[in-house]
Amino acid sequence: MSGLRIAVVGGAGYAGGELLRLLLQHPEVGECVATSRSQAGKPIAEVHPTLAPLTDARFSGATPAEIARGRDVVFLALEHGESSRMAEEIFEAGPGMIVDLAADFRVAAPRLYERFYGAHPSPDLVGRFVYGLADVAGSSLRGATAIAAPGCFATAAQLVLYPLAGLPAPLSPTLFAITGSSGAGAQPKPTTHHPARAHNVFAYSVLGHRHEAEVLQAWRAWTHRPDADARLVVHAGPFVRGIYLTLHARLPRAAEPSATPAVSAASAVELYRSSYAGRPFVRLLDRPPELTHAVGTNYALIHAAASDDGRELQVSVAIDNLIKGAGGQAIQAMNLALGLPEETGLTAVGVFPC
Repeated sequence: MSGLRIAVVGGAGYAGGELLRLLLQHPEVGECVATSRSQAGKPIAEVHPTLAPLTDARFSGATPAEIARGRDVVFLALEHGESSRMAEEIFEAGPGMIVDLAADFRVAAPRLYERFYGAHPSPDLVGRFVYGLADVAGSSLRGATAIAAPGCFATAAQLVLYPLAGLPAPLSPTLFAITGSSGAGAQPKPTTHHPARAHNVFAYSVLGHRHEAEVLQAWRAWTHRPDADARLVVHAGPFVRGIYLTLHARLPRAAEPSATPAVSAASAVELYRSSYAGRPFVRLLDRPPELTHAVGTNYALIHAAASDDGRELQVSVAIDNLIKGAGGQAIQAMNLALGLPEETGLTAVGVFPC
């Protein structure tokens, strides 16, 4: 499987830069080209200076169809809506696989998509994509030719939710999350301007962050309850990279005072250990994770705990939003789809302190 011919469409943003950094060091990648409408003709290393030791190539101004033709894998690192606009021509160009990092094809249920995003511009293409939550999907991605990579908040939320889907009591968990400024993209915005972000924390997308669509879709499928609910509560934090998310849920009181709790402290931990056994990028910790320990890596660091009476659960996860929540997970899904060891090109550890 050596010598993969890769294209990154929209490689000038933060997620595109991480994709390129990882792909240019991936041992199975033979050629990697990148396009950018805004940076066409400029050296990639001028836009992403840390890539200077890896490439002297320039961003191409080729159309998506032109760049996709003859490629084994095409990654779309575009703003929401752009993937829908060009997906048809990319499919017609015939690449072996498309991996989309935007939200365009993540949500299969039309009503759920419309609730958070409005009418879908290319509804006929949604069914061609599989959802690429790599640490849950695993080998089921083998052979996939079109993958929708999950969003960053949605990745963190689903990784703490998945092991809880089989609990006997219905849960309506709250997921409190805080993210760094890189999650807002490379283009400056009032809320990412340094004086507004430094030494500050604030909530946004109150009662309706778009990634909640993915969370609800997965949670309802896993619990087999179309009315299952989960609330994603998001905040902006005074740091650049990473997401720290904590789930809290209450379980109903047992009918008999002497009844065994639905979840004990030990069984809460075991739920996560058994759910992620053999998953190389999910690490279960015996204490709450620290965000800086996940930054720069494709790992998800998880800690699970239950109250003594088994009525409360608290689970925390730390991830890098641009790697586990974007480029790294997209490559992990590619590896799985191609039958490569999923760790290939992704085992680098972070730097500390950072």
